Amino acid sequence: MTNFYNEILTDHNMHPVHKHELSCCTCSRDGINPSCGDEITLNLNVENGVITDGSFTGSGCAVSQASADIMLDLVIGKSVEDAKHLHELFVKMIHGDACPAEIDELEEAGALADISHMPARVKCALLGWRTMAEMVG
Repeated sequence: MTNFYNEILTDHNMHPVHKHELSCCTCSRDGINPSCGDEITLNLNVENGVITDGSFTGSGCAVSQASADIMLDLVIGKSVEDAKHLHELFVKMIHGDACPAEIDELEEAGALADISHMPARVKCALLGWRTMAEMVG
């Protein structure tokens, strides 16, 4: 693993900005990774097709928790359509199929590109992203 990956992952795991209850949300969904027991509840506030706020609660490994926090950093303030596009890019990256320009588009989430070389962690990294994609259709 690269130092950049470790630094980003550790920071978002130890100091998650979005791990809290969200008092006013328009949609909420539980996500679980049955293979390891990671679980989150993702809360989004969507107004006029834009994700205006979001949070998550739950427990799991550092990868699942950091990935959910990074995802929320990226999608808050974006349209639902943009969030769906970022989800598609993230899935592509995690499976090792994204080009450098696509990884750059993922901003800080691109630090998780090395997960593609760790098959046991792929579902962990995808938990928050999959849950969001299920919520926004």
